[in-house]
Amino acid sequence: MTLTGRTALLAALGIVVVFVHPGLSTVFWWLLVVAALVGVDLWLAPSTTSLAAQRLPIRSVRLGETATSTLTLRNTGSRTLRGAVRDAWQPSAGARGERAPLRLGAGEQTRLVVELTPTRRGDRRADRLTTRTAGPLGLALRQRSVEVPGAIRALPAFPSRRHLPSRLERLRQIDGRSAVRIRGQGTEFDSSVTTSTGTTCAASTGARPHAASTRSCAPGNPNAIVGS
Repeated sequence: MTLTGRTALLAALGIVVVFVHPGLSTVFWWLLVVAALVGVDLWLAPSTTSLAAQRLPIRSVRLGETATSTLTLRNTGSRTLRGAVRDAWQPSAGARGERAPLRLGAGEQTRLVVELTPTRRGDRRADRLTTRTAGPLGLALRQRSVEVPGAIRALPAFPSRRHLPSRLERLRQIDGRSAVRIRGQGTEFDSSVTTSTGTTCAASTGARPHAASTRSCAPGNPNAIVGS
């Protein structure tokens, strides 16, 4: 059981009653009224055992990366649950968003997503799932903590991972498993030659760039090349 701020405020109002009717009996009866209201509110609060929780598997991450832990919460009772939940983790798990308000009708379900950014290597485990349900007056809360197994594995950091695709592509080129868009020897340049009829034909030559070469197409046959 947990008391709320409304209970403290209700008890503080007793100071006004004591000023109106001074006496120890007034204090006693006012505290008795507050305790009775808290008891009734706690009795009317839904049971925390009606909340079922199931955690989805969590993938491994490297240091500096973020993963999510997803809890599926389902109300198996016949009354509406109002309150709050907290999915606690080890401090080194770097949990964010582990607290959330709760409002579930009978048979309804929701998800609680917690972001995890581990700060240490190894397995970071979940602690406990704490559920609080409130009564209609909001004076007291029922509280229950259960273990919902879960862990995230943090691997060593790999900062040079961004260079991996280019290195793999380079290895494939060396191994001949990928097409290389580079012109090979003998295709550095094409020479243009003129036929006897004034047309131009291009012939690939393996000559070096500094060596001059003159070629012409034979008359009447553009495909035949005569070199000089």
